[in-house]
Amino acid sequence: MRKTLAFGAAIVLSACGGQTPSDNKLQCDVSLLVLGVAQDAGKPQIGNPDDPAWDDPSLRRLASSLALIDRRDDKPKRWLFDATPDIKFQLHDLNKTAPTDKPAFVNGVFLTHAHIGHYAGLMMFGHEAAGAQNIQVFAMPRMAGFLSDNGPWSQLLTYHNIFAAIMEGGEAEPLAEGISVTPFLVPHRQEFSEVVGFLIQGPEKSAIYLPDIDSWEKWDAEGTKIEDMIAGVDYAFLDATFFSGDELPGRDMSKVPHPTVSNSMARFEPLSPEEKEKVHFIHMNHTNPLHNRSSPARAEVKKSGFNIAAEGQQICL
Repeated sequence: MRKTLAFGAAIVLSACGGQTPSDNKLQCDVSLLVLGVAQDAGKPQIGNPDDPAWDDPSLRRLASSLALIDRRDDKPKRWLFDATPDIKFQLHDLNKTAPTDKPAFVNGVFLTHAHIGHYAGLMMFGHEAAGAQNIQVFAMPRMAGFLSDNGPWSQLLTYHNIFAAIMEGGEAEPLAEGISVTPFLVPHRQEFSEVVGFLIQGPEKSAIYLPDIDSWEKWDAEGTKIEDMIAGVDYAFLDATFFSGDELPGRDMSKVPHPTVSNSMARFEPLSPEEKEKVHFIHMNHTNPLHNRSSPARAEVKKSGFNIAAEGQQICL
């Protein structure tokens, strides 16, 4: 039974595009909306003045996040996957696709882990910004403890801006009829919290959201094969932080472990075309050439039968 922590209280519209606006005419009863595709710090990234995205807004990318939308009632319900530093822009985009009378409100936020691109946006629900009331934040036990034991996050709980719903790995969280979210543990740096991905089950289709993992091989050793996860869903949003191992000159890449896109494509090569098509690479570092729509790397991914997540992409569940 999940605990609650409070204080005092299928249609892919743009599978391989760049920054492609969502078609607001698409009215699936239940859908996923891609709100960001970049690594935690977005693109352009601080300290990189030569990035052309500083001067060309069309090249900018927000930190990785998805929204789950349920339109079956008069007022749509909306859940976020990760609260990024770009949350105010992402909620604005979400409101264009699924408007409500409380534009800063969501029915819940699912946190993957305590790295800045995945929880720092919670601050925007606070006293100094939205002044939200009782937004449900789904978090694993260590993640929930981190929020309650450390400011400024503890103030969000004290002021009832949020409350923490504590999840258990492998246990489904029912959200509405036919909709549930199940966290699953993955190996990744755990300085402050566990790290999870999510199985998102809709009335007709399902997806996994897995923006961060050290390596597929480390998961193999723990008894989980990514190929089995892909086989069990209709869409798989997978870690694509780096395209190759030479993107951070002068830095030890072993200190920031991720499966490169090149390695993932090589591993997934034996999959059928139908299985490959499920894969949508997401969470791309600012150095990743997949951000460049005309790059050979991007062409290679498409030719190999895989997809690249795009901001504004919407799929029906």
